[in-house]
Amino acid sequence: MSSHPTNVLLIEDNPGDADLIRLRLTEADCAVAVSCVDRLSAAIDKMREQPPSVVLLDLNLPDSRGADTFRAVLDKVPDVPVVILSGQDDEALAIKAVHQGVQDYLVKSDITSKHLERSIRYAVERQALLRSLDLSRKQQLDFKNEFLSHVSHELRTPLTCIHQYVSLLLDGLAGEVNAEQRDHLGTVLKSVNQLHAMIRDLLEATRVETGKVRIEPRCLSISDLILQAIAMMEPIARDKCIGLESGLDVRVPLVYADPDRILEVLINLIDNAVKFTPPEGSVLVKACMVDADPGMVYVSVSDTGRGIAAEAKPLIFERLYQDPNRVDNNRAGLGLGLYISRELIKLHGGRIWVSSDVGLGSTFSFTVPLYSLAKLLIPTVVCQGRVRDAIVLVKVQLTPRTRPPRASWAEICRKCFETLERCVYLDKDLVLPPAGLSGPDEMFFVVASTDMQRVQIMLKRIREQLESRTDLPGSGILTVSAVPIEVPSAISGKTTEAQVEEVAGQVTDMVKLALGQSQQSKEAN
Repeated sequence: MSSHPTNVLLIEDNPGDADLIRLRLTEADCAVAVSCVDRLSAAIDKMREQPPSVVLLDLNLPDSRGADTFRAVLDKVPDVPVVILSGQDDEALAIKAVHQGVQDYLVKSDITSKHLERSIRYAVERQALLRSLDLSRKQQLDFKNEFLSHVSHELRTPLTCIHQYVSLLLDGLAGEVNAEQRDHLGTVLKSVNQLHAMIRDLLEATRVETGKVRIEPRCLSISDLILQAIAMMEPIARDKCIGLESGLDVRVPLVYADPDRILEVLINLIDNAVKFTPPEGSVLVKACMVDADPGMVYVSVSDTGRGIAAEAKPLIFERLYQDPNRVDNNRAGLGLGLYISRELIKLHGGRIWVSSDVGLGSTFSFTVPLYSLAKLLIPTVVCQGRVRDAIVLVKVQLTPRTRPPRASWAEICRKCFETLERCVYLDKDLVLPPAGLSGPDEMFFVVASTDMQRVQIMLKRIREQLESRTDLPGSGILTVSAVPIEVPSAISGKTTEAQVEEVAGQVTDMVKLALGQSQQSKEAN
């Protein structure tokens, strides 16, 4: 072993066994500094203060037993090598421990000084090698991602130039083109667009892998998002004579998700479904609740395509995976869409999976979290164990003066939301997370513990603050209004929690109605 002392943390509650281990280390004549604790909790506190060079661990302690003991140590100090000292010769447990990250498993009755010294030395050296390999792997990954990002950015400029000039030729701005030339230029433009899509996916995958992708969740209707995705993909499906429909459960409540990112996932899944479904087939997008998982909304995209082979299912969400038996070679990508979708769903705290049988089509499903309004409302609408007598829903709507809005409109909306949060009383009012899909018109909601007469003071304060502290007056129109919420009767016999759930249901319905009316107004314009 090294001439420098090795700091050994011995976690052992049996004084006799602890003395035996110290004796074996002394007999080995190795340079070690041994400290001993008899409980896992004390060991974790000690490791947090100063991580040891190696941990010698007894599995059965007063506050932990068996496999849970080494899992707890590995979780708290993953970079410190762990050697188990057990009173039982349990081969199955030893294999499990090594597979989960333990460096060695020694039986106390068989320990000799030479054996113990060699086990500690090997454990320290193996752990150092693993750290070196992890560092090297991380450096290689960073270099690869930096290289891919740089190349992708550099490719964008010439591709944009090609796209612009081909478009000029197709539009006849550089002279008339005949039918054959137009076909050739159309092929060029299609290939350029395909390269653009590949580069976009490559950059997005790199950002995902390096942790640079962030989500901005909003309170929104997943049904609206699905209908938007279907409207965007319907022309592609129609060109291939594929039916694209939705099956939406009207009982699905609002979800808490980033609309742009979930829309990206939906587009990826629908595009794949259309790509692998033959003409005259169909694609169905559904959203529903599942009793076994009440905190999530389940979204699925089903197709009548050829299905996925059993051996491909475990690989299909991996980066750069491509189906070797794909039907449409002309639309082959980089195999990043499902990988990106998986990572985006993970960021939302959901999961994504596929069920498929060859020849019977495929169903890709994912979950997004529900917007749990009742939990947020309890501190606001409950006082001294009962629901307040009067509650009002305040709506703040921002409408841009120009279409499309000014480039700074998104930033103005963000500042308005921050200002709105400072206009309320924290113990009596709740500013709901931004609601609806991203778009020019923005809507914010406040649940206020007041009545319709007193709320006028709040409305005046909100108008004054938003108009004086932001650039809104020159860029948009501000509309502030309030509607009362029917408070459940205290003599109804319902529990306080049930009454809050009822209030939350009313607020959800009112928000959905306001968002629906806003969407209809946009479509009418």
